[in-house]
Amino acid sequence: MSLITPADRIFVAGHRGMAGAAILRALQRAGHGDPAAGGALLTADRNSLDLLDAGAVDVWFATHKPTVVVLAAAKVGGIHANATYPADFLLENLKIQTNVIETAWRHGVHRLLFLGSSCIYPKFAEQPIREEALLSGPLEPTNAWYALAKIAGIKLGEALRLQHGFDAISLMPTNLYGPGDNYHPENSHVLPALIRRFHEAAERGDASVSCWGSGKPLREFLHADDLGEACVFALEQWNPSAADAPRDDDGAPLAFLNVGTGVDLSIRELAEAVAAATGFRGHLEWDTSRPDGTPKKQLDVSRMAQLGWRARIPLAEGLRSTVALFREQLAAQQVRL
Repeated sequence: MSLITPADRIFVAGHRGMAGAAILRALQRAGHGDPAAGGALLTADRNSLDLLDAGAVDVWFATHKPTVVVLAAAKVGGIHANATYPADFLLENLKIQTNVIETAWRHGVHRLLFLGSSCIYPKFAEQPIREEALLSGPLEPTNAWYALAKIAGIKLGEALRLQHGFDAISLMPTNLYGPGDNYHPENSHVLPALIRRFHEAAERGDASVSCWGSGKPLREFLHADDLGEACVFALEQWNPSAADAPRDDDGAPLAFLNVGTGVDLSIRELAEAVAAATGFRGHLEWDTSRPDGTPKKQLDVSRMAQLGWRARIPLAEGLRSTVALFREQLAAQQVRL
């Protein structure tokens, strides 16, 4: 039996972001928030609800009465953004998480899904990374502020479950890409940054493209629509208190699970794949004065597989559709200009 139903009033916080939008699409495909059954899919943009304002969040919950909450809202960015705005990344994410999670509990929400990130794990965690690695070593310095906030969100949900029986669960996705990604030239993550750089180089006919670091670090990438499906699956099927639910090495129920493909590749291989997808035929250069970040980050996704979920979209297929969508968006922007 599903743990959520079409009659639930589901609030997706952060629905305009890449992850939140994908989760909203997946909920719609699954028939959730059906008005005929008394349900609804609830969203709020920043103009109508400031998640940094605890009072405003409380009023919104009292007015709209969600029964299920998905917290995908966050301040996000790549290495450059994390290094430039460390206080913003820590403060804003802590406030958003605390306001939404605590308010959901106080207003009697019966199920909450918090979306974390694989950056919560130590820089030199044993690979592939199991959920037990959390807090077992130092974080990667280039995204530590964001990671600390996400760890606090996981632990807040877990604490409310332990002390008050609040049904909070968390998923830790690997690096995401796909519709709705951020292609800002300085504040984006590695894959969208590469797509933009190689697309522009191909358009100009450049002979070479310079990429950050050595190209040796290994990363795993998950299409946003796969994440959306994983979130709906977890909301419907994963009860951490069930006898057959995934447990840690000590036999205790797990309150958070990894989500990914379980397959990684080097940044050099990724750059070559993006070059092919964008039609760039020049030379790749590597600026080793730039930081590499974590040397390897591959998730152990066996717990989600144990529940019955696996990613479906291969990277090559996802890259082709993502590049095509990026180019459509650029063309639309140029028409508006």
